[in-house]
Amino acid sequence: MTDMDTIPAPATETPPPANDVVAKQLPRWALIGLFLYASVFTLSYAKDFLVPIVLAYLLAMVFGPIRRFFDRRGVPSALTSLVIVLVLLVGFLSLLGALAVPVSGWMERAPQIQHDIQSKLSSISQTFSGVFDATRRLSELTKSHSAGVQQVEVNDTSYLANAALFAPAAMAQFVFTLILLLFLLASGDMFYEKLVNVLPTFGDKKRAMRIAHDIERKLSRYLLTITLINAGFGVAVAVLLWAVGMPSPIVFGVLAFLLNYVPYLGALAGIVVSMSVALVSFDGPGWSLVVGAIYLGLATVEGQLITPYFVGRSLRLNTVVVFIAVSFWAWLWSAVGMLVAVPLLVAINTFCEHIDGLSGLGKFLSERYSEQEIEEGAGP
Repeated sequence: MTDMDTIPAPATETPPPANDVVAKQLPRWALIGLFLYASVFTLSYAKDFLVPIVLAYLLAMVFGPIRRFFDRRGVPSALTSLVIVLVLLVGFLSLLGALAVPVSGWMERAPQIQHDIQSKLSSISQTFSGVFDATRRLSELTKSHSAGVQQVEVNDTSYLANAALFAPAAMAQFVFTLILLLFLLASGDMFYEKLVNVLPTFGDKKRAMRIAHDIERKLSRYLLTITLINAGFGVAVAVLLWAVGMPSPIVFGVLAFLLNYVPYLGALAGIVVSMSVALVSFDGPGWSLVVGAIYLGLATVEGQLITPYFVGRSLRLNTVVVFIAVSFWAWLWSAVGMLVAVPLLVAINTFCEHIDGLSGLGKFLSERYSEQEIEEGAGP
């Protein structure tokens, strides 16, 4: 036997899995981009399922301190949770009842209102008149070229019919949200206890509970403060619009209360709606500008003076980030997305404050401190 026969054959290395090879070949930014794309796609695709879950969890964190307050006084969690859900249900139905009749009438008369607005605008502005004439001529030209093409027309173009098609799905999501909220509140601190049991070290357990309670406290404070401010804003809008003779001023007060939960875009929508109704309701177009100026003035005082003073420094967020977040969630989840955008930012900002590696993101999300606040030691 020769020496060559005694030399063992070289061991063959096991090739790495294909997924590991692909992951090593892709740069880090590409993996982050794929993750973000997949996340946005999932949030959009599953929005009918995710929207009520996210809304229920946010409401559970908002009302968690209230439920815990009554727990310490011997009130069962199930009873407190049932009362909270019933109060939310009654409040929602009351607002819906206050808006149902006037808004349904506006929706039914929407084509006539649009025609009246166009007529009044065309009478005071040749520019708008030219636009309307060009639109009409383009429509007639399109119809003449497509005369030989078979067209299918929908006879029922009622806004109420479209709302009736959307109402069952919206009501189902609302009921699902309330039921899930009831279960979350009635379960007490079960999820927190499970979270503490899963974490390995005592320091991690303390940090997790501190983060959870801090998010609850800030969300509760934010919602309570904003609700009181919005209520005062709605009352002010209703009183001043009643003083100038606007029809259904209470409806505009309720709309102002609801729309003001959406930063920036809500005030803009309220101004547009109030000016449109005023343009149809009054003889002179100047009253539309008066109504818009009243709404804009109240929104400016509320947004620039009242809210920053009462919300507090710890809950103020970067205005650019807030606007982008509201726009993004509105595109993703429509109206509900606009409502949950700011609470989600508050929760994320609070989470970043307790994690050293995310402190930079927390400072980016927060509002810029003034020179006086920096001198007092509040700023970075």
